[in-house]
Amino acid sequence: MTSGYDYIVIGGGSGGAVAAARLVSEGGARVLLLEAGYSHRHPLLDMPPGIFKMINGSKYMRYHKTTPQPHLDGRVHDIPQGNVLGGGSSVNAQVYMRGRPGDYDAWNDVLRANNDNPGWGWADVLPHFRGMEANNRLAGDLHGTDGDVMVSDPGYVDTMSRWFVQSVQSLGEPYNTDFNGPSQRGVGFYQFTNRNGRRSSTAYAFLEPLRSDPRLTIRLQAAVEKIIVENGRAVGVTYTDPSGTHTVNTSAEIILAAGALVSPKILMLSGVGPADHLGENGITVHADMPGVGQNLIDHPEVPITAYASGPHGYYRQGEGWRMLLNGLQFKLFGSGRITSAGVEAGAFVNPRNRDGEPTIQAFCVPIVYLDRDAQSELKDGYGVTVTTVVVKPKSRGEVRLASASPADMPIVCPNLLKDEDDMQEMMAGQRFFLEALQSNPIASRLEKVAIPDPQKCSDDELRAHCKRFVKTNYHPAGTARMGADGDDMAVLDGRLRVRGVENLRVCDMSAVPDINAGNTNAPAMMLGSRCAEFILQNA
Repeated sequence: MTSGYDYIVIGGGSGGAVAAARLVSEGGARVLLLEAGYSHRHPLLDMPPGIFKMINGSKYMRYHKTTPQPHLDGRVHDIPQGNVLGGGSSVNAQVYMRGRPGDYDAWNDVLRANNDNPGWGWADVLPHFRGMEANNRLAGDLHGTDGDVMVSDPGYVDTMSRWFVQSVQSLGEPYNTDFNGPSQRGVGFYQFTNRNGRRSSTAYAFLEPLRSDPRLTIRLQAAVEKIIVENGRAVGVTYTDPSGTHTVNTSAEIILAAGALVSPKILMLSGVGPADHLGENGITVHADMPGVGQNLIDHPEVPITAYASGPHGYYRQGEGWRMLLNGLQFKLFGSGRITSAGVEAGAFVNPRNRDGEPTIQAFCVPIVYLDRDAQSELKDGYGVTVTTVVVKPKSRGEVRLASASPADMPIVCPNLLKDEDDMQEMMAGQRFFLEALQSNPIASRLEKVAIPDPQKCSDDELRAHCKRFVKTNYHPAGTARMGADGDDMAVLDGRLRVRGVENLRVCDMSAVPDINAGNTNAPAMMLGSRCAEFILQNA
């Protein structure tokens, strides 16, 4: 067993990269960062819209197949996750979204009674968001300007996106200049983690500045097989890389940040999880934790797709002469379509109670697309896709082991839209944005709405549409959640420490008691920052 590290961080994604960087730069610690994926240095990953060329098949993505979902008529669908340094921040659509203050105040309510609750309310987490942010337009109490993560307005806005924003306003929704501001409600343009046509992933923002620092060691294609637990204490890890199998120990702590689908797998392979399930797989139990792998939450997403009546949107802008022209414009002037992430506009609405807290988030993408298992159902052409997302879903799923072999993918059952309240919210969101697409100015630029058929939107027909096309919004969370003292299903305490095992923390979206209302990359970075803060406080 080799040694020489104060901390081992498992997973170089949004949470793990931030935690590792802070421990090195602020704590002077020796850190080993183990990332199962590949280097983030690739031109298609660097440019904002590049991932659209890779999302349907790339070594930079790992595709988890769900179990057959009975409530979706037996459907199996994919949950893609980043397989690259920077994790989701290297392969996502870069939307910068924190959620709303009530999300974090609710976490704090869950943890309030704990003997050692450091505080998880909005006032506690906001300094971490602000401290990491370098916004190119906003400043003040809610936004930072000097952080490491470049947060910017879209470098290019397609006319289809503008028409969408105007059409939603025509239905009475306000124009929102800042979805991370005082109120989420309304329609407008998102901000993104990029600047001047280059992605600002956690790999670039936090790890690249430390490339020459000998205290940080990064191992790529390093898949952790298990955490070594001795006498109730995490002391090291076993991992494999192209050169073989290695065991390494630590003098301080291990931080697990492999994502909400893989972190519970690693915990269970290490003997931390439901005792009966571990026993079924012949794994020695070090801590009977029934909550590991439970409480899987994800934002369900259902598309509305329409064909344009003219050459509007991004159809074939990444092919042939159009690609060359766009590349030349970017090379010569630093402008044009390449500076857009491909989705510029969105909205937060409550279709069933228009003045209530938003229940639906929407993304306007000026192309015709479906998930890769359904794309054949649409013809090619100019158009637009509006996806509706339930922001506070009640449905819960689980992650289990397929076997005791680290090489096997975990068994994932997300149960998207299984709770009837989620289905009702989704159907209401679909109806609202169908109405938006039938309102001007966007309606006059559309040939027809292809799915769902606006003439076939009875409750039964819309329900069938949602069941057929619902997919992940790429935000799995909650599978090793924080919780109150005495809660048998709480895997972590309020300082992200694994209960029952010393020197082990989790700092990815596995840790959250409930999912935030919006995209999850910014909260994952915040979790990494807080984890480092807790460790540095102790040190």
